[in-house]
Amino acid sequence: MNYSPEYLVGLVNELCKQPVETEWLEFKHNFVEAEEIGEYISALSNSAALIGKVKAYLVWGVDDISHGIIGTTFKPSQEKVGTEELENWLLRHLSPKINFRLYSCEVANKPVVLLEIAAATSHPVSFMQQEFIRVGSYKKKLKDLAEKERELWRVFDRVPFERGVAVERIADENVLTRLDYPAYFDLLGLPLPADRNAILEALASDELISRCEAGNWNITRLGAILFAKKLEDFPDLRRKAIRVIHYKGRSRIETFKEHVCNKGYASGFEGLIDYIVSLVPSNEIIQQSLRKTMPMFPAIAIRELVANALIHQDFFVTGAGTMVEIIQQSLRKTMPMFPAIAIRELVANALIHQDFFVTGAGTMVEIFDDRIPFWHVEHCRFLKPRLAEQHYVLRVPVNHPPGIQPICLVVFYPSHTIPVPRTLRVDQVDCKTAASK
Repeated sequence: MNYSPEYLVGLVNELCKQPVETEWLEFKHNFVEAEEIGEYISALSNSAALIGKVKAYLVWGVDDISHGIIGTTFKPSQEKVGTEELENWLLRHLSPKINFRLYSCEVANKPVVLLEIAAATSHPVSFMQQEFIRVGSYKKKLKDLAEKERELWRVFDRVPFERGVAVERIADENVLTRLDYPAYFDLLGLPLPADRNAILEALASDELISRCEAGNWNITRLGAILFAKKLEDFPDLRRKAIRVIHYKGRSRIETFKEHVCNKGYASGFEGLIDYIVSLVPSNEIIQQSLRKTMPMFPAIAIRELVANALIHQDFFVTGAGTMVEIIQQSLRKTMPMFPAIAIRELVANALIHQDFFVTGAGTMVEIFDDRIPFWHVEHCRFLKPRLAEQHYVLRVPVNHPPGIQPICLVVFYPSHTIPVPRTLRVDQVDCKTAASK
C-alpha cells in the first residue's frame, strides 16, 4: 500500500515513542547485511503473529537507545545483492512470501527508511529455510525455543481469519470512507445515527472495527470482507473479490464478458446476484395478457449457489478467490477449499507414525476422486502379506457444496500394527479427526 509522506512521518514518530525495542519493532542506524535483514523479517513477522500484531517494523535512521532521529545513508532502491535488487532478493528467499514494503521519507529533515512487515498467518515465516523469532529485542532461531514454537502454532490454530486486522491505525473519517456503513444499518434495519461517534461505536460492537493501541481505529478482516467499498483498498483481501466470467458457447475458449465485484460481500451481494441473473439465459412466458421474462435458473438457486461459495471458501488460501463462470446452459463456481494445514497434518502424521524398521516400503501419497477404491487397499495388502499398511484419509465431507468435485487424498505408511484407518474430514475451514470403520 502506498502511504502519504504525512502518514509515514506520523508512523515513525509513534514508533519512536515506544520506551524500548519490542518483539515487533527494531531500530537501526545504517544498512546491515542483506542476510541479516532477511532474518529480521522472519523474526519480526513471527513475533508479531505471536503477540497479536498485524504489522512489524524495522526502521533505519533511529538511535536504538534514545530513539532519536539521527538519519541514515541506507537507500533501498540502490542496494543490490549481486545484480539483483535487494527487495526482490529478500522476497525470493522467504517462505511463505509474505507482504513487506520499504518506504523512504524525511523526519525532522533527516532521511529515514521504514520496513513494514506483515505478521505470519498460517505457519512460521522462514528465511533461507531457517525460522527466526524475537525474544525481547534479540533475534533467535525458532528451533532453539521449543515452547515459543508450540505457542506460535497454537496461535495459528486458534485465531480465526475474521478476527485479524485488515488495516490498522486509521482516523475516524477514513474508517467511514473505506466502509459502506449505510449498508450495515440498512441490512440490520436500523436507523442511521446522525453522530459519527455513534456510527463508529455501532461498528465496533459487531467487531467490524476495533480500537488501535497507538490511537485511532483498526478495520478487522470481518468488517473489510463484508462492507468494504473497494476490496482493493485492503492488500490482504484484494484477491478475494468475486469474479464473474461469461463465456461464449459451451467452452472457456472465448470470453464474452468479465466483471469483478469489488464491494464487500454483504454490501455488494444483492447487486452481484442481480448482475448474474441478468447474464443467465431467459425465456419469455405469456401469462394471460402479460408477457413475463423467466430466467432459466431461479434467482433463489443462484443466490444459494453463490452464498455457499462465499461462506465455505478457505480465506487463508492467498492468491485465489471465488469465481462464477457462466457457460451456455450451465453455471459453475470455483473456490479455494482444501486447507493447507489439513494436508500438512495428514502427511506429518504419516511420516511420524510409520515403522522405520520396515524395509522395502515407504510413505505414499495418492489422490482419488470421491472415495478410496477398496480394491486398491486390498491389492496393496496382497502384495505385502506380512505388512499391514495404516492409512490416513483426507476427504471433502459428503455434504460438500454443490458444484464441487469430491476429492480424496490418501497417505499409506508402513506399520506392523493392525490397520486402523483414520479420516480427516474438511468441514469449512476446520479440520477434525474422526475414526471411520
